[in-house]
Formats: sequence, C-alpha cells, structure tokens
Amino acid sequence: MLRPVVRVLRSIWRASGSAEGERAIPEEVAVAFTYNTASYAVMMATPQDLEDFAIGFSLTEGVIPSVDAVDSIDIIEEEMGVELRIWLKAPEAVEFLGRRRRMAGPTGCGLCGVESLAEAMRPPPTVGEGRSFAPDQIMTAVESLFPLQVLNRETSAVHAAGFWEPERGLVAVREDVGRHNALDKLAGALAREGANARSGLVVLTSRVSIEMVQKSAMIGAPVVVAVSAPTSLAVRMAESCGMTLIAIARKDGFEIFTHPHRVKGQPATQFA
Repeated sequence: MLRPVVRVLRSIWRASGSAEGERAIPEEVAVAFTYNTASYAVMMATPQDLEDFAIGFSLTEGVIPSVDAVDSIDIIEEEMGVELRIWLKAPEAVEFLGRRRRMAGPTGCGLCGVESLAEAMRPPPTVGEGRSFAPDQIMTAVESLFPLQVLNRETSAVHAAGFWEPERGLVAVREDVGRHNALDKLAGALAREGANARSGLVVLTSRVSIEMVQKSAMIGAPVVVAVSAPTSLAVRMAESCGMTLIAIARKDGFEIFTHPHRVKGQPATQFA
C-alpha cells in the first residue's frame, strides 16, 4: 500500500553546524486515468484520496457531467505507479470514447496535453449567484484550513484545497503535491458527498491560475479564496464566468479581484 508520506535520510547544514537525520517528505507517483479501458491521462500526484481524485478530475475535465455517470472505480497499484480504472455507464462511455484524447501531466501542470489554443482557453460555465459572505467569515474560512493540513504540517511541501460553509465550517480538505490535484480531490469529495459548491466557498493555499478558475467553475463554485495571488488571465476568466475571486488572503485581510458584490459591505461595481 502506497503511503502519502515517506521518511528519508539527509544531511543538515546550518551556520551553527551540521548533522544527520531523517525528514518526512511527500510521496509522488504516476497516476494513470483510464475510462472503460481507454487511456486518457497520467498525472503526478500524492497517493491519497484516489477515489476523490478519480471523480473530481473526471468532473473538472468535463469527462462526465456528474458523479452518477460513474459505475465503479478500481484502484490498481503497479510497480510504476497507480492506475485508476474508471468504468462509465453506457451513455457516457459512448460519448467519451468518441472524443478521447491523451494527456500527460507533471505535478505542476494543469493544461498538459491540450492540443489547441481554443481548448486551453475554453470558457468555463457561468457560476450561479450563490451566497454572500462577511469579511470575518472569509477570514475564518482561511484560518480554519491551516490546522487541518495534515500532510503539509508533516512535510511542508504540499498544497491544500478546502470547502467552507457558514453553518458547518470546513466541510472537506484535500492535499496533494500538485495544486490542481488538490482541487480535483476536493471536487471529488464534494460530489461524492452530494455537497453543493454554491453553498460555500473554495479555499486554496496556492496561487490562482486560469485552470484553477476553470476547475472551480466546473463544480459551480461562485467564490474562490486563495492565500496567494492570481494571474491576470485567471482574473479575466473569473470575471467572465461570474466568479468572485479573492486572493492574497492573510491574517490582516484579503484582496477582491472580481465580482465583489458577494462580499458583504463591498460595492457591487468592479474595482479598477
């Protein structure tokens, strides 16, 4: 059974001296996605929450319209990595096999294997109105994520994606060496639980690039909060799909880049 964290020997050098010891580091393995035996993608990921990964990746990549399209999932550990054998029900299987493409993605990749500019820049679906949040709720959501980052607390080397609701707090947290993978795993966890992304906000520990906006929009999340900054393309994409994008969320506050009307007390007009 693959473990998400391994301990390795290493030498330590400090200005005060040197030493020998162990360090906990995250595992990284090749995870292959196949649908009804047809190869689709290989991603480098942390071998944890793989059923969530299978469902979430399938949803955010547009392979399936909902979790109901999946008949079953087999997780096969092999010498070179893990194969996620996803079995689609008949209508979705026929449609998928007609438009299959192959892609290979390293850890930091979110658009690997895309074969055209139009595909890379595909407009995500418009998100629903969802809810509005007070600034203190947004800060609570961000602050509640860090204590639950189990892998990162041990390794200081993985990203996290969480989903927060005012009534229940942090509903789910998923971690991975790849930020896109963490978001995919979160998407899968929410889908498997029947959670509605419109009822809360997505919290990310990473920067926000275009594919993070695309994936969040694919699960219908109207509000995304990140601790790091967005790219200009991510801002334009969030604006076009109606998403409230909040970033640079730190202990002293945050910055709103698009659709500020979902933050209580903010003007409804776009900031300059």
